Amino acid sequence: MQTPGEFVSGQVRSVREKVDLLAGSVAETVAAEAQQVSAVRSQVGEYIREQRSAARVSLRELARTAGVSNPYLSQVERGLRKPSAEILAAIARGLKISAESLYEQAGILDRRAGNPDTVAAIRSDDQLSERHKAVLIELYETYVREFAATSTPQHPTPSSAPGTDPNPSKESA
Repeated sequence: MQTPGEFVSGQVRSVREKVDLLAGSVAETVAAEAQQVSAVRSQVGEYIREQRSAARVSLRELARTAGVSNPYLSQVERGLRKPSAEILAAIARGLKISAESLYEQAGILDRRAGNPDTVAAIRSDDQLSERHKAVLIELYETYVREFAATSTPQHPTPSSAPGTDPNPSKESA
């Protein structure tokens, strides 16, 4: 028979083991999430660097047009800093790309259907009104979704269906 003191000690030991187990799993979860955040930061920075290089804009020039310091922008590109949505919008303006594409890279917005460069090209066209841009983007994304939905299943074409000749002779034509 256990004494009340032994019973309490056993319960305390059991609770401590459970707390230690939970603390370990929480620490693993936090570490995994931190690693994921770091990967997103690095991805955003790489994307900004690629866009800056493609636009042939220097780091100093982009920092000036975006209204951020050189060191800060450098840290963003290297994945050491996570820029706010406002900073991303300013960087996008400096690169003459859509802020939406940067938001997608940063995980702020869900990735849209289609190629982000196509959407960015539509958004950057000065000869289109905002309404026309929105309509074009919506149409483009609809076509992309429809193509993805129809390209998955393989349907036989009439020329490859059984009992048909893909190369009919002059007599059968």
